[in-house]
Amino acid sequence: MLQDSFDILISGGELIDGTGSPAFRADVGVRGDRIVAVGDLAGASATQVLDARGLAVAPGFIDIHTHSDFTLMVDGRADSQICQGVTTEVIGQCGFSAAPMGDPPDPGQMLGPVDAGVPISWRSFGQYLDALQGARPAVNVAAFVGHGALWRAAGSGGVTAMERLAEQAFDEGAIGLSTGLEYWPGNEAPEEEIVAMARVAARRGGLYATHVRNRDVDIEKGFAEALRAARRSGARLQISHIQPKFGAPPRAMAQALEAIHRARTDGVDAAFDVIPHDWAHTVVVSVLPAWAREGGTPATLQRLSDPVQRERMKHNPKPIWRLVTEGRWERIALLQSAAHPELVGMDIASIARQRGRDPHDTVFDLLLEEGEGLAQMMWTSRNFEDSDICLCLRDPVCSVMSDTLAVSPAGPLKDVIGSLSGYGWTARLLGHYTREMGVLTLAEAVHRITGRPAERLRLVDRGIVRRSAFADLVVFDPAAVRDQSSIATPATHPAGFRHVVVNGQVVLREGVRNAERPGRVLGR
Repeated sequence: MLQDSFDILISGGELIDGTGSPAFRADVGVRGDRIVAVGDLAGASATQVLDARGLAVAPGFIDIHTHSDFTLMVDGRADSQICQGVTTEVIGQCGFSAAPMGDPPDPGQMLGPVDAGVPISWRSFGQYLDALQGARPAVNVAAFVGHGALWRAAGSGGVTAMERLAEQAFDEGAIGLSTGLEYWPGNEAPEEEIVAMARVAARRGGLYATHVRNRDVDIEKGFAEALRAARRSGARLQISHIQPKFGAPPRAMAQALEAIHRARTDGVDAAFDVIPHDWAHTVVVSVLPAWAREGGTPATLQRLSDPVQRERMKHNPKPIWRLVTEGRWERIALLQSAAHPELVGMDIASIARQRGRDPHDTVFDLLLEEGEGLAQMMWTSRNFEDSDICLCLRDPVCSVMSDTLAVSPAGPLKDVIGSLSGYGWTARLLGHYTREMGVLTLAEAVHRITGRPAERLRLVDRGIVRRSAFADLVVFDPAAVRDQSSIATPATHPAGFRHVVVNGQVVLREGVRNAERPGRVLGR
């Protein structure tokens, strides 16, 4: 062992291997894109030595739920993720995916700056994955196919055409299928359609991830539908960002977890993930009722210009946030706007006062002023309870994720914000919930963003540090890791991350990001 030579040697660290087991002292040797040695490697030589003395060494973090489908095409550097230890993203969530794409393409099926000058040259799922690899992402990327994309691409073909397109997507590399049942067109989809889509995932061994139909007043119905779809289809189920929203009944979180574990006892392979932050975010256009979205962006803009239709829009029978129907505008803030970057960070109540307008009309005005990019405008709200997040984190079937976009603070995405915790979600888990609150041990917290999501996704040789595994690694200081972002300055990298390696290439060294982009598209 002493005579060994490595491309990279990470020496002197406390190894947290991703299994949930306690840390132990070990060096890690890398050749090519694989870990080839773990243990006492004193005396070994290496082309690059990364000093990990006094630091933790872990598998690269896996973000099981993101919306970077298009941002990675625009700018694959993914600095917001790399600089907090994320080496793998899972895109195509909440029913949104970049493919399959109809002809002509509908940019509204994706999140992100679709006017960034990147042509939508693909139509099939495989063509998209090829284009994504050609964009040279810095992170590894696994992709789900979204129900909304299937619905759009199927056109008048209905469920039969959607099933055919879903099968093709799995053939071409999809690892799962997602639904977004609070978003159009998912909020109009009958349960039988959802079950049919989930059956495709079950046949192909993929994971079925769902943004459930309701997480406030009808939360029991939302989770019951998800579990019923998994039971009827035989699909493995992942309930996305499970925490209840403002308006949910007392004990909603505890009851949801009880229902999941009852279903697991009955043979349903169900699990969930959680955002480690009490701020929720979504696209502002989701405030509109489903009928207002029909016909695409031009039709929506026309309706927003009509005072009569505006009044109808204020009475949405399926509001995505009860904060809106309760008029709690002071708890909702603008997060992303191309038309009004000067208003980002302000709450809607303050913007309305500034404009001398009713808050609801102010929101409609902002959407109208956003124009063709209205589907990308985002807002955030104080919608979750910290106690619910803690309850989730303690559950062994919980994974942790960002629900964000991979972006960079310089370049074409410098003004794009995916979520309030987009730059610091792993730091918030490891710092706030683990070190400060003691909700989890450090080994448990790392497992929630490494081994646990890798198991759910069936990603072989990722999310673990052992010989023959892929060399996705992160070195950080458990005592210093800290989320430094805020609603006023969301694009701020966290503290405490020292080194990051993706597929055997160093992408962050001594806290400094380089230009390397060694990520890969991970098919089934």
